[in-house]
Amino acid sequence: MVRLSTVACFICVTSSFYPALSKRQSKFGQRCRLSAREQHAFQPPKPTGVIPNSTTSTSAVDNIPTATTSSDDVQIPTPNLNPPPPPPPPSLPNVVYGSDKIRGVNLGGWLVLEPWVTPSIFDATGNENIVDEFTFGQLQDVGRAAEVLKQHWETWITEDDFVQIAAAGLNHVRIPIGYWSVPLTSADTAMSTSTEPYIPGAWPYLLRALTWARNHGISVIVDLHGAPGSQNGFDNSGQRTTNPTWAFSPDDITRTVDTLRFIAREIGDQVSVIEFLNEPAGFRGPEWVAATRDFFSRAYQAVREVAGDNVKVMISDAYVGVETWVGFLTPPSGQNTMMDVHDYQIFVDDVLSRSIDEHIAASCANIQAFRSYEASNLWTVVGEWSNALTDCTRWINGRGTGSRYDGSFSAGPGTVSQFHGTCIGKTGSWRYWTREYIEMLTRYWEAQTHVAETVQGWIFWTWKAEDADEWSYQKGLEGGWIPQDPTSRKYPNICG
Repeated sequence: MVRLSTVACFICVTSSFYPALSKRQSKFGQRCRLSAREQHAFQPPKPTGVIPNSTTSTSAVDNIPTATTSSDDVQIPTPNLNPPPPPPPPSLPNVVYGSDKIRGVNLGGWLVLEPWVTPSIFDATGNENIVDEFTFGQLQDVGRAAEVLKQHWETWITEDDFVQIAAAGLNHVRIPIGYWSVPLTSADTAMSTSTEPYIPGAWPYLLRALTWARNHGISVIVDLHGAPGSQNGFDNSGQRTTNPTWAFSPDDITRTVDTLRFIAREIGDQVSVIEFLNEPAGFRGPEWVAATRDFFSRAYQAVREVAGDNVKVMISDAYVGVETWVGFLTPPSGQNTMMDVHDYQIFVDDVLSRSIDEHIAASCANIQAFRSYEASNLWTVVGEWSNALTDCTRWINGRGTGSRYDGSFSAGPGTVSQFHGTCIGKTGSWRYWTREYIEMLTRYWEAQTHVAETVQGWIFWTWKAEDADEWSYQKGLEGGWIPQDPTSRKYPNICG
């Protein structure tokens, strides 16, 4: 490599003194673009003799000879313009789904912004009306927004995170991405390809992450986290709104299907699982459930048409429970399909009143339903869950929205939340928590992983967060409530 660089630089420098170089040599010489520092390090060799059939003189630049002669007399080393091809990338990890347990983390708040994961990004806007990625692109200078996003994409997740994830004994990452970051063209869909006001550009960072994952033996679940019109109205869909429209827009649903087709065609051989859509709002009523069911069927066909049966696919329970999906996309009509369920015990007043023992009992109670469903339906994964026992994290309920736990939450005029306790010592940095609270998190982590591993496994939300350590797997490792070996148990019989 050093030898080739030296040759290339020699040609670059000498071409200015030998204008009659052959076209091939001159073209190669123009490709040298070393910096001044690098050029100094790779100076061309000083001549030891004269050029045949010429008169010579010595130039003032490092004694490089000048000449009045034909290029036929000049002997310039010919570089190797056909180097051997690079080695092939590592193959995908060999995971035997149905047997091997999934143990992973979500890379949340990276390619889809969430205010509570990175509040500093939203604070820096100085605009309280910027509450999601939609308004992030809509309500400020586009150039400034694009600059901030690029910096975030470059730095929030790096290859070192994949090194740490692998070292923690984890074998999967789930990477959320919004539809606006998937570079559809008019050749890919008959629907609109506009992304406004979203700012596209995250796709290359996803591709880079796939390489990092392969290099470190980690399987990837790529998760379409936001759909046009919003599939749930949450800020994590890209658009926080009380009126999500995805389920009632045939064009938006078709565009979502076409987006998945593109993903499957472009990277279906580089990921282990494609998740069709994160958290469709089935709780909004039977029309939403019906639209989601039809969408899942269409998405399944689209992915299989371009990627075949090898890549696994994943559907969501859409907040209506796994029992709603009995018999859906099961063999022979569906192959290699997984069910994703999310389990959080913090977003309703009733569950916030639970003691730690009651939280654990509620988690353990899921074992029977999960195993019963999986036995005759689909592989089941708890694709999102956390250590959080409260909703005390700043903006976990949305930017500018308080916490149910301490009674500061308001869903609108006239609404009042119940007071459960103070949020002091229950979020933020773990270094200010009591030993007793950390031990609660240890027990809660062990209970939830135990439950998930009675089926296919788990994917923790999330790998890192700026100021919410109870949500951070990375901080859990640091603080000790998550073990360095995810199979280690301090309470091996926690569910009895």
